[in-house]
Amino acid sequence: MSVTEQHSLEVGREHVRSLRGMIEWLRATGCLLETEAPVDPDLEITGVQKHLDGSYPVLFKNVKGYPHLECVTNLYAKMDIIDRLFGWETPQDRTRKLAHAITHPLAPVEVPLSEAPSQETIITDDLNVNKWVTAIRHTTLESERTIGSGNSVVVGRYFHGGSHIGYNRMNARWGNVCTFQSAPGAHMWQIITEHYHDERPIPLTMCFGVPPAATLIAGGGFDYVVLPRGGDELGAAGAVQGFPIRLVKARTVEAWALADCDLVLEGLLYPRDKRYETKEAEDADTQGRYPFHPEWAGYMGKAYKAPTFHVSGITMRRSAKPILYVLGVHMLDCNNIDTTVRESAIFELCERLQPGIIQDVNIPFCMTDWGGCIIQVKKRNKIEEGWQRNFLAAILSCNQGMRLAIAVDADVDIYSMDDIMWTLTTRVNPHTDILNPIPGGIGQTFQPQERLTAGDKEWTASNTRFEGGMGIDATLPFGYEKDFQRPVYPIDRIDLGKWFSTKDIERGKAQMKGWVESLARTGR
Repeated sequence: MSVTEQHSLEVGREHVRSLRGMIEWLRATGCLLETEAPVDPDLEITGVQKHLDGSYPVLFKNVKGYPHLECVTNLYAKMDIIDRLFGWETPQDRTRKLAHAITHPLAPVEVPLSEAPSQETIITDDLNVNKWVTAIRHTTLESERTIGSGNSVVVGRYFHGGSHIGYNRMNARWGNVCTFQSAPGAHMWQIITEHYHDERPIPLTMCFGVPPAATLIAGGGFDYVVLPRGGDELGAAGAVQGFPIRLVKARTVEAWALADCDLVLEGLLYPRDKRYETKEAEDADTQGRYPFHPEWAGYMGKAYKAPTFHVSGITMRRSAKPILYVLGVHMLDCNNIDTTVRESAIFELCERLQPGIIQDVNIPFCMTDWGGCIIQVKKRNKIEEGWQRNFLAAILSCNQGMRLAIAVDADVDIYSMDDIMWTLTTRVNPHTDILNPIPGGIGQTFQPQERLTAGDKEWTASNTRFEGGMGIDATLPFGYEKDFQRPVYPIDRIDLGKWFSTKDIERGKAQMKGWVESLARTGR
């Protein structure tokens, strides 16, 4: 890119170039909680986050055992903040613009080592990962800590010419050697499977404290019809932020790192050097039984045997104290990262099947990241009746392990679970509207219900079976809308200020909780 083109794309966008730029923006807009009080990564960080789940981002400036860095969490816990950060006006606007971004990527650009903040310091002699990177323990059920907020970055031939960024949990049990867990079927799983028998290990980097758009795209797991192997995920992140992500060559391996992140682990992934994630599981020589790291489904994860990542170099910022994003799992923070891109990918999938019918997609927290979704459709004529079922079947087939997909009409508030439950109660024929299109397909072993199918065997992907996802068509048959007409009260004609003071209106509105909020907003 020329200097002129770079300037026109990037002017006024420094707040999304890096994590620290985002934090400065959060501080300036009054959307950051920060503290100088010491915090212990063992239980305290996640305990604080759970207390403030869904609230403001939290910056810890004094992290026990890590005087060289700061930690931030709850970063994506409030999506209205993220919408303002990227300039999205509404959730619907976000879904559409993000769908456009992931299908119209801006290719990343290479910068020299001298211009990459992530390369200001290089360490090759003291590679004890737990010394440099914050390892946390979520709950007292876990026997060991995890590093779960690093993003694997693979660019080029190992990803069929494209770029990948994603989350992988690690446990640095052996100094510079970490277990490296990838969800079965995920992009890193695909890379590991393809190169499992290679003589040489897989070079890659784990990047920490990455730009906010990269954080978002890294959570888009299992959207592989829309974001396939060989696609440009870093390019999608560039399109989200409005200018290309900057890459820099790693120092010790033939791989790439994000130039504007805060810390990088460089190294080699050994697919066949599999080791247990915890000593507890190793001593018992058993996979899938001992608690380790909560999972997105809302249950405790289990310790497995995993490939190992051998760290050969560590680089980080020197001009400013590195800030690491410490990601607590099964928090609204984690959920919003995992579902935002997923919603847009599902929207794009339906648009490709038949444009104009899909209106919106929502994955509420209670549908557990990869476990479900709600789609909103609008049938424009009688010929389009039935497309909602095609959409449901495609969504369940293309999203590994999805257990529940619901289709509703445009009059339903898909952001209100009360409205969804009312719709299921009043619009679903249990004999004809509940679909189970893919029993016996591949699922997710992180779901306990699927683990139970293993019986007495180890709870691993090869021993469990998927019962199949459930699709629910909760839409009205085209032409029968008048038979299901909802009352609409005259809220547009009412100004409460005619009868009450502003203080009394606020006091009265504060008492309204649950479904009444949605109904009062729409007048239904």
